[in-house]
Amino acid sequence: MVASSWLLLTYKVPPEPATKRVALWRRVKGLGAVYLQNGVCLVPKTDDHVRRLKMIENDIAEMGGEAVILETVALDRAQDDKVIARFKADRNEQYKEFIGRCADFEKEIAKEIAINKFTYAELEEEDTDLRKLQGWLEKIKKLDFYGAPLAEEATARLRACGELLDGYAQRVFDAHAENR
Repeated sequence: MVASSWLLLTYKVPPEPATKRVALWRRVKGLGAVYLQNGVCLVPKTDDHVRRLKMIENDIAEMGGEAVILETVALDRAQDDKVIARFKADRNEQYKEFIGRCADFEKEIAKEIAINKFTYAELEEEDTDLRKLQGWLEKIKKLDFYGAPLAEEATARLRACGELLDGYAQRVFDAHAENR
């Protein structure tokens, strides 16, 4: 068995101020970490994660807290699979939310078509929304270390949103050509 190697971060920080504690939690989650319990989390071992956890460890010390970073592996394949499943489940939750936002984007375009709102201002707004979706999906994929099942669906939905926007853009261009 080739075991996955993880970095285990355990930390304890003062309860106040809560804003610092929440900001810390967001930074750790932003690494793609899974929390095994409060103040105990894992990330895959990479040079980038080592560097970033060291910076987080320093920030925890400045908050008056304490942290320990360890390199670890699972006891056996079953434990390895459990941890990887947690990573996949976390990413799937993010993909589900993303797919929901794609559905919102699709409804917005459908609404604009239904009311014949073919303006450049609306097209620009929808284009901005699509770029936000693209950036969001890139961020999720960057943290999808083990290939969550919904990754392909999320990619396909984004592609469909792009095609939908292209169709809407053509209608905007056609509407403005007719008015000349």
